[in-house]
Amino acid sequence: MGEGKKGSGGGEKSGGAPPIQEKKGGRAEEGGPAPEDAHKCCGCRFPLLIALLQLLLGVAITAVAFLMVTISPSLLARETPHWAGIILCVVSLLGFLLYCITYVPDERTSMQFIAKLLYFILCTVGLVLSVLVMAFSGHHYAQTNGFRCLEVGDDCVCTLDPHDPIARTFTYAGVSDCGEVTGTLKLYFLLQIALNLTQALVCALGAFVMWKHRYQVFFVGLQMGSPSFQHWQKV
Repeated sequence: MGEGKKGSGGGEKSGGAPPIQEKKGGRAEEGGPAPEDAHKCCGCRFPLLIALLQLLLGVAITAVAFLMVTISPSLLARETPHWAGIILCVVSLLGFLLYCITYVPDERTSMQFIAKLLYFILCTVGLVLSVLVMAFSGHHYAQTNGFRCLEVGDDCVCTLDPHDPIARTFTYAGVSDCGEVTGTLKLYFLLQIALNLTQALVCALGAFVMWKHRYQVFFVGLQMGSPSFQHWQKV
C-alpha cells in the first residue's frame, strides 16, 4: 500500500507579501497640500504679468496727458490725468517688488503681508482713479462734440450754443487753430477713455486674484489607508 508522498519542505507558500509598488507621483505627500508647480512660465506668474500691463498702461496714460497739455496749457488737471498714470506706475512697481520677494498665497513673512496688503489697496485705488478719469474724459468728449469755436487772437473760444448770449464759454489759451480742440483734443479724450478702461480691468483683475488666492482657496484632506499618507485636494 503506497503512502501518500509528502511534499518536501512543507510545500510552496502562496499568498506571500505583495510586491512593493513604486509611487508614480514622486514622493508621498505627508501632512499638507502639494506644492504648486515649479515649472510655470515665468511671465505667467502672478503678479508679474499684471504689474507689467499696469506699467505700460500707466506710462501711456501719462504720455497722452502731457501731449494734451502741449495743445493748451490752460487745460485743467482733471482734463489731463497724468496723476492717474503716475500713481498706476507706482502700483506696478509694488507688483514687481511683490514678485521679487517670492509671491505665495499664504504670507510667511511680515514683508510679504505688508506688500500684498499695499498692492491690494493700491489696485483698488487704481480702479477708482481709472473710473474717475473715464468719467471726466467722457464728459469733456461729449462737450467737445457740441463745440462751436472761434479764434480770438492767440486763443480759441468755444461755446455749446453760439446763439445763446448767456451760454458757457470755454477758452483754450495758446491755441491758434481751433481744429486742434475739435479734432486732436477730442481724439486724446477718446484715447484716455480706452486706456483707462483697460487699466480699470487690469486693476480689478489684480485685486480679485489677490483676494482669491488669500481667502477663497483652501485645502481639504482625505485620509486613505495608512495614517501617514493623505491625499489633498485643492478647492
